[in-house]
Amino acid sequence: MDPNRRTALKVLATAGVAAAGASTQALARAPKQVPPEAMGMLYDTTRCIGCKTCVVACLDANGLEADRSGIPGELHHAPVDLNGRTKNIIKLYKDGERTSYFKAQCMHCIDPACASACMLHSLSKNPVTGVVEYDPTWCVGCRYCQMSCPFNVPKFEFDKALPLIVKCELCRHRVKDAAAVTNGFTRYPKGQGPACCEVCPREAVIYGKRDELLAEARRRIAASPGKYFEDRVYGENDGGGTQVLYLAHVPFGGLGLPDLGSAGVPHTAYTVQEGIYYQIPFAAPVGMFAVLAAVIYRNRRAEKVSEAEGEAGR
Repeated sequence: MDPNRRTALKVLATAGVAAAGASTQALARAPKQVPPEAMGMLYDTTRCIGCKTCVVACLDANGLEADRSGIPGELHHAPVDLNGRTKNIIKLYKDGERTSYFKAQCMHCIDPACASACMLHSLSKNPVTGVVEYDPTWCVGCRYCQMSCPFNVPKFEFDKALPLIVKCELCRHRVKDAAAVTNGFTRYPKGQGPACCEVCPREAVIYGKRDELLAEARRRIAASPGKYFEDRVYGENDGGGTQVLYLAHVPFGGLGLPDLGSAGVPHTAYTVQEGIYYQIPFAAPVGMFAVLAAVIYRNRRAEKVSEAEGEAGR
C-alpha cells in the first residue's frame, strides 16, 4: 500500500476512535436493562450426560425436519451443529482426559446484536419476557443477524426456495396459560415451557425467571467452591448479560462461549457510530473523500511517471 494512502487511512481510523471516546452522556446509548419478567435457562455441564433427549424434544416441539447428515446411514436426527433444521444441540468438549458436554442454542441476550442488526425488525426482544423473537413477515434474507451474533446462533435455510431464519425462541409458541411459581421457579403448565427443559432427566437445563436462575447458580457455586470454572456464572454480565446462563467445570472459551467483556455488542457499535456521526458530523464523508483523493493522486502520479519513462526511452 502506498505510504500516503496508508497515512490517510490511519488518520481516518484515529479520528473515528477519538470521536467515539469523546461521546457525551447525552449522545451515548444507554445500556439495555433486563426486562421485568425476563425468562431464561440455566445449563450446568456437571449434570449433563449427553443423552440428547433435549435435542429430540426441540425437534418435535418446533416441527423441524430431522437432520440426518451427521451419522452414516442417515437413520436418526444427528446434527453436528446448529443449522436450518436444528435450534438446540449438544456438543462434546474434550481436552486430554477432561471432557464435558455443552448445550448450544440462542442466548437471548439482554442487548441482542441480531435484533440490532435486523433492518426491518424481524428479530426483536419481547419487552416483558425478554425472549428474542423472530417474525418472518418482514425478513428479507439479508442474514445480517447471522453475521452480527457473537455466539453464531441464527441459521439460514439455504436449501429452501423461501428460506427463513432458524433459532431458539424459548418455545414461546407453546405458551397458552400464565406462569406460576413452582418449587421456587416461575414455570408454565406442563407442555407449555421450553421442551428441552421439560424432558431433561438430570435437570442439567432448567428454566424460570432470570433472577431465580441466577440465584440458583450462585447457590450451587456457594455450596461447592472450586467445582465450577472461576466460580462464576457465564451470562450474568458477559456481552451485556444473557438470559441463558451457564455453569461449567471447564473453561467457557473451550465450550465456544466467547470472552465479550461486560458491554453488549450493539452498545459498543453504537458508541463508535455516535462518536463519528454526531461528535464530528463530517468525519466519515470527509475522511472517505480524503482517502479517495489520495488514491486518485497516487494513480495520476503513477501515470505521469510511466509516460515520462516512455518518452525517455524513445
